[in-house]
Amino acid sequence: MSKTILITGGARSGKSGIAETIALRLAPRAVYIATAEVRDAEMASRVAQHQSRRGQEWSTIAEPIDLIGALAASDGQGPRLVDCLTLWLTNLMLGGHDWRAAGRALSEALPRQGDPVLLVTNEVGSGIVPENALAREFRDAAGLLNQWIAAASDEVILAVSGLPLKVK
Repeated sequence: MSKTILITGGARSGKSGIAETIALRLAPRAVYIATAEVRDAEMASRVAQHQSRRGQEWSTIAEPIDLIGALAASDGQGPRLVDCLTLWLTNLMLGGHDWRAAGRALSEALPRQGDPVLLVTNEVGSGIVPENALAREFRDAAGLLNQWIAAASDEVILAVSGLPLKVK
């Protein structure tokens, strides 16, 4: 049974933990698709924290750009958890890729997946208007990407203080 679930929320809202719990409720083994690129010690520490939380029931695919390829390659291996869309968007934008085309292609690919897909993303538009153009462009892009993926998802969950709130 294929199912797409988008989990969104603010920084440290519990999104990843909620997504991990749901994935392992769907099947005893799951695939973690990591979009982060480790570029400094702080990011390395964050990645290590995420990895230490996951047990033997997880396999990991590191894929910062070709998310559709990673989903295609892992279909049939159980639920896939993509963590996270906003880092994927960052990688696309900073790499000069067409993030709009990639986001639309992802939203079209999700319904074709055989195994469930859980996608974690950040809700970045709830704060103040950023002072610089790149930050405003990113905020706007993240908002659009989240809307496209939410529309293609069967469920949308908002993480608030570690608690899941079903939105769709």
